[in-house]
Amino acid sequence: MKRVLVIGAGWAGLAAAIHVTQAGHHATVLEAARAIGGRARALNVILPSGQEATLDNGQHILIGAYSETLRLMQTVGVAVRKSLLRMPLTLRYPDGSGLQLPAWKMPWFAGMDVAAGILRAKGWSWRDKLSLLRAADAWRRSNFTCAQAHTVARLCQGISPRVMADMIDPLVVSALNTPTGRASGQVFLRILRDSLFANSDAGPGSNLLLPKADLGRLFPTAAWDWLRTQGADLHTGVRLQSLQATTAPDTKSLSKSELLAHIPRWLSADLPVETGSFDAVIIATPAVEAARIIRASITQDTAQIAQQWLAHADGLQYEAITTVYAHSPQAKLTEPMLALRNNPQEPAQFVFDRGQLTGHTGLLAFVVSASAGDAATLEQQVIQQGRAQLNLAGLQPVKTIVDKRATFACTPALQRPALHIAPGLLACGDYVDGPYPSTLEGAVRSGLAAAQSAITTQV
Repeated sequence: MKRVLVIGAGWAGLAAAIHVTQAGHHATVLEAARAIGGRARALNVILPSGQEATLDNGQHILIGAYSETLRLMQTVGVAVRKSLLRMPLTLRYPDGSGLQLPAWKMPWFAGMDVAAGILRAKGWSWRDKLSLLRAADAWRRSNFTCAQAHTVARLCQGISPRVMADMIDPLVVSALNTPTGRASGQVFLRILRDSLFANSDAGPGSNLLLPKADLGRLFPTAAWDWLRTQGADLHTGVRLQSLQATTAPDTKSLSKSELLAHIPRWLSADLPVETGSFDAVIIATPAVEAARIIRASITQDTAQIAQQWLAHADGLQYEAITTVYAHSPQAKLTEPMLALRNNPQEPAQFVFDRGQLTGHTGLLAFVVSASAGDAATLEQQVIQQGRAQLNLAGLQPVKTIVDKRATFACTPALQRPALHIAPGLLACGDYVDGPYPSTLEGAVRSGLAAAQSAITTQV
């Protein structure tokens, strides 16, 4: 049995710990905060009506293609059908225009529902629709690949301005949290392939899965409880300062290839002595925190192994996401989620009806992806946008949350940090090298990959 230390109890770290445990090994999890869940966690507020409400530190959605996330949720006992509202991909605006895929349980072939949704789109001319259908056909014929240097804007040359504004721009900024002109075309195509043009046993991969519970109950709390019942050692409020390789050889006499082949055991002074050492350590924290731990743990002699990892981590650029929670007694949307017309003065791209999702009547969540500016200005702009576009004169702010490092900027040919840092030392998280942008599914898959590597590496 191997002993694996997981640093961080976000979705990636919890996924790693679950996989280690399921494989018959022992997991120890350290979380610096008192609450688990990482950036996808819950918080409590009081609404203007005096009602208590549990919100999220940012409105998240899942999609039908999130196969590993959904599998893990079921593993730890989450009732997926009760916890998530499944609906067809919808990019409808308050005036009823825009795209909505048909509610087909299983299309005859992947992408059939997408074609039907495009043909039925309201407010688009036939020229608009044909421009998108031609582009989609070209992407399929290219097997959803393009040059690494291409942006989404270059990839979409030939698509009409109306379709770009109504569909492509909001889809890209919500999925990659990076504006179309700077977003990676290859990552965008990978998302399209795995969602809009793929099916799962439960339905189309393009289906939206909107949480009907706060994010803490959606997965982290259930995962934590499951790990405890399986015998994992779980600690919150413990910020790891550094690690130490306990069986390091005379590194001065080893070549770089010999250093990479040597797998030490690891221990930390932040844990009780009786905890002992670990066969592998998985750092499941944000990149900045991971780099701090690595710099404090890698000796001068072995620093050459981690130099490239640290360089890639330091090179990441970040995009912010702002969520403005607002309340109005009259607030009830025609759909659980609507797209919004956005511009620099009206920055929100989407609004969610928390009344339809979580039962908090009158509560709306406005999302500003790739946001810029201070919280007070963004809040004021979004409230005015909501009052105007949703005809809600009495809309009042409840809570505004700006996550300045919400995701990395998903730009073309980006060099992301690797899974492996040094022998027996791994990283996982939505920023680690992989096919997806910063998403819950990307984080979960990264955690699973790190755990698999940790338990299969020969010591």
